[in-house]
Amino acid sequence: MTPEAAQAGESNRNRMTEAWIVLCTCPEEAADRLARTVVEQKLAACVNITTARSVYRWRGQIETAAESLLIMKVACTHYEDLEQRLRAIHPYELPEILAIPVERGLPAYLAWLADPDAAEPSP
Repeated sequence: MTPEAAQAGESNRNRMTEAWIVLCTCPEEAADRLARTVVEQKLAACVNITTARSVYRWRGQIETAAESLLIMKVACTHYEDLEQRLRAIHPYELPEILAIPVERGLPAYLAWLADPDAAEPSP
């Protein structure tokens, strides 16, 4: 491998760790509002909303709930602001907010996550 190729590979690896997947559950009726807010405020590039049935322990009781799971794709530089915003607008007393670093991904997609407004339209 040439030094240039090694450096390019290292650059891609560094960029890949700059993208995170942030998971957040919420009541189904709040999902669209939360997702739209974080995308409009450029705190997440994309949010997938899926349904979930949650079973959890809360204050000594086993609870179940029909919820939505928000799967947010985020540049790690936006995480702190995203967390603060979610905490401010989330209806739960203690919202689930978990960040998982992305180790690998399509370089063009990762570049889009870093700056969604700069993406070139597809042909």
